[in-house]
Amino acid sequence: MTTRHEDGQIRVEQRGNLLLIGIDRPEKRNGFTPKMFKELAMAYTRLENSSDLFCGLVYAEGDHFTAGLDMPKIAPLRREGKPLLREGEVDPFNLRPPLRTKPVVIALKGICFTVAVELMLASEVAVAADNCRFSQLEVKRGIMAGCGATFRMVQRAGWGNAMKVLLTGDEFTAEEARQMNFVQDVVPAGQEFDRALAIAERIAAQAPLAVQATMQNARVSLGQGWQDAYATIQSTQQFLYNTEDAKEGVQSFIEKRTAKFVGR
Repeated sequence: MTTRHEDGQIRVEQRGNLLLIGIDRPEKRNGFTPKMFKELAMAYTRLENSSDLFCGLVYAEGDHFTAGLDMPKIAPLRREGKPLLREGEVDPFNLRPPLRTKPVVIALKGICFTVAVELMLASEVAVAADNCRFSQLEVKRGIMAGCGATFRMVQRAGWGNAMKVLLTGDEFTAEEARQMNFVQDVVPAGQEFDRALAIAERIAAQAPLAVQATMQNARVSLGQGWQDAYATIQSTQQFLYNTEDAKEGVQSFIEKRTAKFVGR
């Protein structure tokens, strides 16, 4: 029988070069507690710091991804200005150093409120079940979204679409999330994990240094403009061409076999 802590837990499982990160408090609709935030950061830190992990997959136990924050447990800390994450650990929302350089795929289902939306927006690829109910409802509680939604929604969906979601707190569907570029795939409920896993496995099969360099260049373009991103391409490409993985990529092509990348 599975033993669960009353404040929930984050499960981690290494599967090849993937790290599966499971949100596990289904009896409370996976409402996030301080303990869960700390364990989530620990999982992301493990992904970032482990040389044999190339991609993360975030999913949830039970019928729902998360109903958001467990406010009775979170609010006292926030009123005092206390951080939910410890210094030196990777921020799951990728807002403060040390920033994550490895890709994350996320599988969403059922209720996906507040923190679910912001984890979705912080991921590289999001897969949503067609029964998802999204809401960034902080304004209904007298607070504001604090983990990236206020600017990432504007980047993805444009000002008007973002403000409609953020200022009303209204729910939106998986298909609406796809139309606003918040999710990439919408699948029948029950298939979201398998689809996300397939995508994560495809990413993990590529050369990890090339994947990370691609992500970094795209982020520079998003934050600083394409000119700054382009300015780094030549030096980055020179570095990549001299890696073991680049040599393996060429050799595997010549030998007509699947490349075996090692991240060097």
